[in-house]
Amino acid sequence: MRAATTLSMLVLGAGGIGHGIVTSLDTGIDRIDPFRDMKNRPEAGHGLNILLVGADGRDKIGREEKEKYLLGGAPCNCTDTIMLVHISEDRGRASVVSLPRDSYAELPEHTDLTTGERHQPHPVKLNAAYAEGGPQLTVRTVEQLTKVKIDHYLEVDFISFMKTVDELGGVEICTARPLKDSHTGLDLPAGTHRLDGGQALQYVRSRHVDGAADLGRMERQQRFLAALTKQAADSGVLLNPVRFRDVASTVLNSVRADKGFGTEQLLALGKAMRGFTPASSEFTTVPVGDHSFPVKGIGSTVKWDAAKAERIFQALRDDKPLASPPSGGRPEPPEGPTPALVDVPPQRVRVQVYNGTHTDGLGQKADTALRAAGFATTRAPLNGASREVKRTAIAYDPRWDRSAKTLAAALPGAELRAVKGQGATLRVTVGADFERVTPVRPQDPRRNDLGTVTGDQVTCP
Repeated sequence: MRAATTLSMLVLGAGGIGHGIVTSLDTGIDRIDPFRDMKNRPEAGHGLNILLVGADGRDKIGREEKEKYLLGGAPCNCTDTIMLVHISEDRGRASVVSLPRDSYAELPEHTDLTTGERHQPHPVKLNAAYAEGGPQLTVRTVEQLTKVKIDHYLEVDFISFMKTVDELGGVEICTARPLKDSHTGLDLPAGTHRLDGGQALQYVRSRHVDGAADLGRMERQQRFLAALTKQAADSGVLLNPVRFRDVASTVLNSVRADKGFGTEQLLALGKAMRGFTPASSEFTTVPVGDHSFPVKGIGSTVKWDAAKAERIFQALRDDKPLASPPSGGRPEPPEGPTPALVDVPPQRVRVQVYNGTHTDGLGQKADTALRAAGFATTRAPLNGASREVKRTAIAYDPRWDRSAKTLAAALPGAELRAVKGQGATLRVTVGADFERVTPVRPQDPRRNDLGTVTGDQVTCP
């Protein structure tokens, strides 16, 4: 999650700033050598592969902030976020693959950094690689799992994450339903919010919002990365050398990176990615075959779907996109009203339309417009019991209240009427006030078979 900060650094280079400014920033990076004495590594592919990890770092945070954002307890010597970022050879695309921290992994032979004991290969949860062998063992383990050669290693912590978000002026996040997690203090009502650094940290750390647990958290982290990219582009920081320096220095002062990632690499990458936008990025999580794979002495782990995981990593090795590009290139944003963000996709909402007026064809017009917006209408509108209806009404069974909210977003101003026992089909009685259907967009867009979405699909409408 704090790796979001470092990804923003890559995007921020697009301003084409002067060499002198970047050179001064380079001195703030804490250098490490995660590739020392590594042998039998995967073959290099095309493009650039960066391993982003988020270390705890709560020991650097003051008592007041710890209490406010529920960051008590001792810091763990582990990585609770691991992302593999592939920058395409033409620098026009970034593919971000989240690796679940509880993924089943087998550590190669190594020396434990804490005890000094020499270990033979043994199974662990992936985030334990950092605790036993630091960045070097983490890189070795990820390369062994993915067969993708890592070119650079970047590590960030809580404090750099919060300061960077604040330096950018906050990041806009949209949610179609309330988000609350007592473990992190997150408490967001449905709607659009501009999060400061501390609130953003709560957002990306939360695992107890719903039953999706860590999977849901990783999806929120991906939404945040896309939103962070959008904020960096929209704020003008990319084109302002002074703003770039302020933001980048905040990021780099608490980043750990390999010795090979320096001034020249940042400049070259930044200039190449000058036109980078949320639509240029794609996100996925390694597909899981078993969410509770038992391992003796370790407990429940996450076992990957081997076939689908291999398809993802082969695409990275071949420098291919994970999201299927539309024919004819990426479409322009549709003209007309901004889509409303909804919880339930319209395709899952069944609708029967009734004409409540004397205007011939109004029911058919509403049915056609709702179907065009994605709703599963019957295509057979009926006449209502009354033909004198002034205000459009939606009748729904309370068991399908979330579906009713999606339909109400498409028909702003419509009256909602709960009818127990009505069933799954919602009934719309079109009144004289009906003019058009407002487009809607689900918060969780439909992903392809590899679970991939592009950044423009998950930022605020």
